[in-house]
Parts: sequence; C-alpha cells; structure tokens
Amino acid sequence: MEIPILQDIVIILGLSIVIILVFQKLKLPAILGFLIAGIIAGPHAFNLISSQHEVELLSEIGIIFLLFVIGIELSLKGLAAIKKIIFIGGSLQVGGTIAITAAISYFIGLPLNTSIFLGFLFSLSSTAIVLKLLQEKGEISTPHGKIGLGILIFQDIIVVPMMLFTPLLAGETPNIVSTIIIMVLKILLVLMIVYILARFVVPKVFGWVVKTKNKELFILTVVVFCFSVAWLTSTVGLSLALGAFFAGLIISESDYSHQATANVLPFREIFISFFFISVGTLLNLEFFFNNLLNIFLLVIGVIFLKMLVVGLTVLILKYPVRTIFLSLFSLFQVGEFALLLSGVGKDNGIIPENIYQYFLAISIITIGVTPFLIASAPRITYAILKAPIPASVRKRLENIKRSTKAEEEFSEENLHDHLVLIGYGINGSNISKAAKKAEIPYVIIDANPESFEKAKENKEPIIFGDATNDTILKHAHVQEARVIVIAISDPGATKKMLMSIRQFTQTATIIVRTKYVKEMEDVIRLGADEVIPEEFETSIEIFTRVLKKYLVPFDEIQEFINQIRSSDYEMLTSMKKSPHSPALQHLNIPNREIVTLKVKKDNHQIVGKTIEDSGIGKNYRVTLLAIQRDRRYLTEISPETIIHQGDLLYLFGHPNNINHLNNLLSF
Repeated sequence: MEIPILQDIVIILGLSIVIILVFQKLKLPAILGFLIAGIIAGPHAFNLISSQHEVELLSEIGIIFLLFVIGIELSLKGLAAIKKIIFIGGSLQVGGTIAITAAISYFIGLPLNTSIFLGFLFSLSSTAIVLKLLQEKGEISTPHGKIGLGILIFQDIIVVPMMLFTPLLAGETPNIVSTIIIMVLKILLVLMIVYILARFVVPKVFGWVVKTKNKELFILTVVVFCFSVAWLTSTVGLSLALGAFFAGLIISESDYSHQATANVLPFREIFISFFFISVGTLLNLEFFFNNLLNIFLLVIGVIFLKMLVVGLTVLILKYPVRTIFLSLFSLFQVGEFALLLSGVGKDNGIIPENIYQYFLAISIITIGVTPFLIASAPRITYAILKAPIPASVRKRLENIKRSTKAEEEFSEENLHDHLVLIGYGINGSNISKAAKKAEIPYVIIDANPESFEKAKENKEPIIFGDATNDTILKHAHVQEARVIVIAISDPGATKKMLMSIRQFTQTATIIVRTKYVKEMEDVIRLGADEVIPEEFETSIEIFTRVLKKYLVPFDEIQEFINQIRSSDYEMLTSMKKSPHSPALQHLNIPNREIVTLKVKKDNHQIVGKTIEDSGIGKNYRVTLLAIQRDRRYLTEISPETIIHQGDLLYLFGHPNNINHLNNLLSF
C-alpha cells in the first residue's frame, strides 16, 4: 500500500540534507536551508509535495515540541519574574505596530478593515525562530532574551482575540461580546485545570512512572502529557503552541524536567524542520520575481517599522541602549502565527490574493534574514554605540539611574581599591553579601530594572546601566578598583565588558563567571585573570564531597582542586592518562574497611549497654568511630556511651570481624 506522506517525508528530508550540507560548508544557518528546501519542493517550483496539508500538520507538531521545551526551561517562577515585560512590553509592541501599520496602510488607500488586519499580521514575530536561536546561543536568560521571550508570549496569547476579531473586520456581525466572555471563562477553566495538574496530578503520575524504571514508558508519558495539554487549550480556541508551553511550565516544577527535556529534544529537532519547510512551500515564485523591487522596499519598510516599535517599547521599559538594540534585532521578522492568521483573513475576504502574496514574500524574507541579524546583533550594536554622536544625545541614551544612597557612596574618595560587581543575579547578590560581611568596599552595576529595584530595596550601592558603556564604567571608578567580578549570563556582553575595562585598567584582577568551559579561552584572551565555568565548578564541588566521604585528607583534597583549576580544568576535559594521584592511595587500607551498621534488633547483648559492656571492641576487635542517632551524630565516643536500638554505627576493622558483628546486630 502506497503512503503519499511517507514519500513526501523522504523527498523533503533528503532535499534538506543536501542543501544543509552545502550551507554548513558555506557557514550559513540551517533555517535558511529548510526555507529554500520548502521553496524548491513547493507547488510553485518543482511541486514535489503531494500532501501539503499533512506536512503542515507535522510542522505544527514541531512548534508544539519547541514551546514545550522552552516552557520546561523557563519555569513558573521564571515567568513570574518577567510579567512586566509580558503585559506592558507586549501591549506596547503589539498595540504600537497595529496603530502605525493601520495608519500607513489606510493612508496609501487600503480599506480600513484590511489596514487594521495588516497591523495584526505585522505585529506578530516568530516565536519558533527567535527562541530557537536565542536558546542555541544561550541567551534566553539575558536581558534582551527575557524581553524577547516576554513579548513573544504576549503575542501568542493575543492571537486568540485577533482571530475572534477577524470575522468582525470582515463585516460579519456575530455577538462578539458574548463570544469574548465565553472565551475568558474557558481560559480561566484551562488555567484552573493546569494548576490542578501541576499541583496534584503530574508529580504523582511521574513518580509512579519513574519507579518502573522503564525509559520507554517515561518518554511516552512526557509526549502524551505535552499533547494532552496542547489539545486541551486548542479545544477552547487557544493555540496548540500555547498549550504546549503550559505543559512545559507544569513539568518544570517537577523533579523530572531535565530528563523530559532530553527525551523531547530529538523529536523537536525533526519536526521543527517541517515548519520552516512548510513556510517555504507557500511562496509563489512567479509573483515574487515579477514584483521583486516592490517586495524589497516593503521588506525594508516592515523591518524598520518593527525595529522602531520594539526599540521604543524597550526604551519605555527603561532598559539601557545596548539591550534596546539587541532586542530590536531579534523581533523584527513576521512570525508563524501571522501566517496562520493570514489564512483566516484570506478565507474571510479581508486581504486579496495579491496582498496575501506580498505578505508571504515579506514573511519568508524576514524569517530568512533573522539568523544573520541575530548572529550579527552584538557586533552591529557595538559599532553603533562606538559611533561618534553628539554628546547631548549620548547622555540621553545612557539613561543612568542611581539611588540616593548610591549617589552619596559613589564619590571619588569612597570608591578606591574597591570591588566592582557586574550583575546582581543570584551569584552577584551572594558576592555582595560576602563583601559586606568582610567590610570590602564595593559597587554594583546592573542593566536589569528588576535587579536594580531589588538592589535598591536591599540598600545596595548600585548603578543602573550597561557595563559595556565607558561612561558607566567611569561612574564605577573601574580604573581604581582592585577586583572586578563579571557575574552575568551574556557571553557577548562579557567580552565587550572585558575589552572596555582593560582600556581603563591593566592592574585590576578580573574574575569572570561563564556558563561553559568552551568560553574560557576567548575570555582569558580578552583580559580575564580568572574564569569560573559553572559546569565544571559543579563537578568539582560534587567530587570534593565524594573524596571527603572516602576520608581523603583535607589538604590533599584542596591540592587536587587547585591542580584542576590551575590547569584550566584540563584534567576534566582531557582523556589523556595522568599519573595516579597519591590522594587515592588513602582510599584503600589493606585488610581494613570503614562501614556503617544499623542496630536493627533489640539484642540484649548490645542494646542498652555501654560500649565497654557490649564488648564491641574486646570481642569483635573493631573500633567504633561515631554513632548516628535519629538526626544527630555522636562523635565523642567513650567506653560509657550507651548503644540504642536504631543507632547507625560507624565502624573500622577487619571485614571478617565486621561481618560477625553484623550478624549479631541484624538477627
């Protein structure tokens, strides 16, 4: 039996492999390769796809998996932290784009309903592409990453009212008020169900599944749960992707989020490729080449318009100029939900075929250039910020804020031989507490408004601003600092900061926190004295505790740690054979071992008697080192110490003697 969709999958993926291999050689983004594969296989080129609808369904699954993984990695707590960006930033961006687009479209002669609908379409950016690229670069948690995420979440939510409003724009007259009221009630019902699942159902179900130790069952449970919540939201008119995002948020609160992410990632990578391919198949090549100049001008206009609105939105949210530019270079494209909404508008007769094809061409081109602009955004931003502009304009752009207390403390005489701390996240706040306790003078720099407000509440000496900016660094007197700590999660910004700081001082010690070891070489080359990679510091901490349990002397553990750090973690990254560590020799004493035995039975020979009377040392020739009783540890052991039932005994001796004693304690 012939299965048409199977043939299409083979053709699409086979073509994609060839194109992406070429693109990898040319160092071009894979997303662009998928778009071109879709254009070639589409009905307006070689017409290689016979099951267009089925391919679109596969692409929808890709978006579901993408939003599911993002939801897992974000968590409810992380979402609550950006609520200001979601509701204020999202409203300003969407509302501003709709208003300006509608005004321009109406001015050039388009009907009012078409003008407003075009505003709907151009206000939406690509959640699938932007978040995937930011995720790959590790920038979701950066200021511009959080802005992008917050605005994109708002756009995904606002798609529902837009779809409700579309029939009204078309001239149909349903009772829109009652429809909206019913929709709000349905959404509240979904949120209540999601809360119940997160609080009561998911932890228990996944607990049962994990206990089976069946990997296939765990994967199946994750996928079913993801699709179930997506299906639930779609039944009330919300998007499938938003439901998948909710599902990810629910699992993010459980203990199984990391394993769920690992299991879903392969599915996401396969299915998300179908989304980009399906977008490419929609483009009419004949129309595209016949109207190439008009399309090119419209693309420039749309990109400029969206960048302008995003820039103003981030400026109103009081972020520094660097974050403004990085944000507008991320959210300028037309998104996948706009493509979905455009089909609804076409079906309702709001946009004619020629405008629809213009919209498709603009969407595909803006999506195609997105990877290039996001990759180049730090370099372009840096060039813009270094460009010669009037001093009065630069002063306004810097937008420096400081608390009253900070104003008093940031005088020339107070900021000398001090610590400069860049970033007031978890690491930054902990370092500031340690500095305060040690009475080390310090100043904090942070460009995140929430972190700035938190620091002010804690009465911290903080400067609001972008530490890549020379003026901000001058305010912090980096030229007089003894130590500078960069504790942010933005690799690009970290490198810019290092270059700027080293222009002011060559004597200060710069300590940098990075997420990955692979970033160390570049950071050290740019001027960092010490680099602390999170992934290996965690490994060191765990293994330190392991060595302590094996009774390795403390000074040798410290020497072991110093060796790893001094060699830039080469011991953990290299597979080369190294000499046997003398520390490990302490782990194996011939014919002796340290074990723990529990006093299980109420044995009259042991329980209730002192160590001397029980004869543990005399009869069994073992040494009692310590006793764990309930949650307490008894370490000062004397012959008069009494043994209780339930005690956990820490013993040192010959294995045979310990086995004899264990028989007495257990039976």
